[in-house]
Amino acid sequence: MEEKLDIAVKMTAIKKIYKTGDEDTVALGGIDFVVQKGEFVAIMGPSGSGKSTLMHIIGLLDKPTSGSYLLDGQDVSKISKNDQANYRNQEIGFVFQQFNLLSRATVLENVLLPIIYGKKDGSTARAKKLIKDVDLEKRINHKSNQLSGGQIQRVAIARALMMSPTIILADEPTGNLDTKNSLDVMRILEKVNKDGATVVLITHEEEIAAHAGRIIRLRDGLIVSDEKVAK
Repeated sequence: MEEKLDIAVKMTAIKKIYKTGDEDTVALGGIDFVVQKGEFVAIMGPSGSGKSTLMHIIGLLDKPTSGSYLLDGQDVSKISKNDQANYRNQEIGFVFQQFNLLSRATVLENVLLPIIYGKKDGSTARAKKLIKDVDLEKRINHKSNQLSGGQIQRVAIARALMMSPTIILADEPTGNLDTKNSLDVMRILEKVNKDGATVVLITHEEEIAAHAGRIIRLRDGLIVSDEKVAK
């Protein structure tokens, strides 16, 4: 029972093999690691290292070829697609490099999207609080195509928090941003982590990874280092 309470993510011998014709491409070659609840972990690696595949598996957007993936104590790699979808909606918040907002919807409407898709009663008050938390209350009725890149990413973070997820997965969240907006985004993610959420961040930028408490480095589908960040 203690493990279920203390561990957010546990992966054991996770492998992912893609078949192309007669050839097999090993994206992940046997990943083993544990993320404790409340940790802030950065995953780094060059292109082709397997970090995006790993993020997709953590986010239940892809299934491993073999191995076990425990999310809050349950091996979610073996549950049904419907149950995985429920986990994604209830337990995981996503922040992507490409933002993925509805361009003609307002800031408020975009933040409320997880409630709509989750078929749960909406909470406009909560959405407004989250928008205020990311310093966008003055633009609450602006459409996302009227916002800057940094503002759009802050909307995406507010949307990711709408269902009060226990885990935030941020895939290159600063990849399209300048230095100032990147720092603004990282400050928000640090606060989200301090408020209790587990944060797993994919990045190729050392200065961004330094905001985490731990850095896992991948190369050729394997973990080559796993170290705490000196603060």
